[in-house]
Amino acid sequence: MKLSIERNTLLKAVSHAQSVVERRNTIPILANVLIEAEDDKVQFRATDLDVEIVDRVQAKVDSTGSTTVSAILLHEIARKLPDGALIELTADTESSRLKVEAGRSNFSLATLPKEDFPIMASSEYAANFSAKSGDLRRLFDKSRFAISTEETRYYLNGVYMHSATFENSKVLRCVATDGHRLARVDTGLPEGAEELPGVIIPRKTVAEIRKFLDDDEVQIAVSVSETKVRFATPDITLTSKVIEGTFPDYTRVIPASNEKKLEVDADEFAKAVDRVSTVSSERSRAVKLSLEDDQLTLIVNSPDSGAAEEQVAVAYSDERLEIGFNAKYLLEISGQIDKENAIFMFNSSGDPVLIREGNDLSAVYVVMPMRV
Repeated sequence: MKLSIERNTLLKAVSHAQSVVERRNTIPILANVLIEAEDDKVQFRATDLDVEIVDRVQAKVDSTGSTTVSAILLHEIARKLPDGALIELTADTESSRLKVEAGRSNFSLATLPKEDFPIMASSEYAANFSAKSGDLRRLFDKSRFAISTEETRYYLNGVYMHSATFENSKVLRCVATDGHRLARVDTGLPEGAEELPGVIIPRKTVAEIRKFLDDDEVQIAVSVSETKVRFATPDITLTSKVIEGTFPDYTRVIPASNEKKLEVDADEFAKAVDRVSTVSSERSRAVKLSLEDDQLTLIVNSPDSGAAEEQVAVAYSDERLEIGFNAKYLLEISGQIDKENAIFMFNSSGDPVLIREGNDLSAVYVVMPMRV
């Protein structure tokens, strides 16, 4: 195998590969990227046995072939070579080495047999549909902050993607929760997604998908089965196993009868919470919201470091209410709100609060209160 490739093209492809491979693993081949050169294309494939990414890029191929080399090493070399450099990759099967040459720089990297590289088995997909990159980005960006990191509740370690009905319309929905906060985000159901089985997409997969969703105009081909999910652009295909297990009935924890309404400028609210929480203890990060007559007072009392208080002008006309929250949760949810105003719907100081963006119900958030 011999090929020439532009430095930025190589860097982009191997950056995807090296982020999928596990840094620590007992199977040496899993640290490698499989490079396959044919015609005027080169394919870079990496896997950790749960997630597989394939990146296809243009290159000048002098002789076809394939090899595997350390994804992290190749990425570091490409990163440190000068911008615009032309990189020549030559695989020598006799010495089991890959030569990397660019200008005056020469590297000789150890390779492993391509036959040892595991290829993820293809799957029969129950649903195949196409979705706009921007729509998928919104679904994942607004929900993934609520993914649980608690390994014992493994079925919460991802985003639950499924089709649902909302206000007599079919929607594609993503839900994530860690038991303390919940995010539910909807977009119109794409054609072909009607038979979509509900799947829990792992946290790592969501992070990898997010890396190629920045171009709003790109259509992403999505394929879903009960065990796998695949996202594909013309150049990149990411396939992942889904989390086995049943996602809890999230509809039971979304309040339907909260009547006390607070309307506040989302940005102003977030900045005020951030300021007062400066003195809160790292362990609890507790902040108390005191509400009455168009005024919100944020209060933090920390026995170790001191106290803070700030008043924010709001629209609130219900009875006086005091309720406590983890400041970090309030900040994360505020950060998701694109509209100018956030609306909080309360019931009592011991009940979960519903938060939405103005009157838009396509993204709603729930956060549990805490004692302060």
